[in-house]
Amino acid sequence: MRTASRTIVRSPGDLLDLVGTELGASAPQVVTQRQIDQFADVTGDHQWIHVDVERARSGPFGTTVVHGFLTLALVPRLLADILEVQTFAMGVNYGLDRVRFVRPLPPGVPIQGTATLVSAQPIAAVPGTGDGVQTKASVTVEFADQSTPCCVAEILFRYYS
Repeated sequence: MRTASRTIVRSPGDLLDLVGTELGASAPQVVTQRQIDQFADVTGDHQWIHVDVERARSGPFGTTVVHGFLTLALVPRLLADILEVQTFAMGVNYGLDRVRFVRPLPPGVPIQGTATLVSAQPIAAVPGTGDGVQTKASVTVEFADQSTPCCVAEILFRYYS
């Protein structure tokens, strides 16, 4: 398990100097079967490998597994644990460039996120904010006890001053 660590910057512009830097590792967290079931209800994805605990015991994974998109939905939360921008008017998840679900994630298994800042560039202000910075981070969601990936994503986010 990696030691949780984070990068703290004062303002969005400070990110411009961190391109290529590993930003840190999140604290471990666990996805529960209840969260899986709630995600299934919200998305309508009730595939048995996710929600049918009894049937999944004899399935290909020996247990239920977390939806890939639920794992992906955790990426901004993990990133917030890794990177803190202290002063900004607004932050926006802008999109994704690449996503891979490398290995299935069973419920109850601790995961951690790690992130490296891949790019950062100045962007124009939007109404009600100052100039901003668009960044891309490579985030790996990994099994905390093994440091092996279950999901890898390149996430784009914007911070406005």
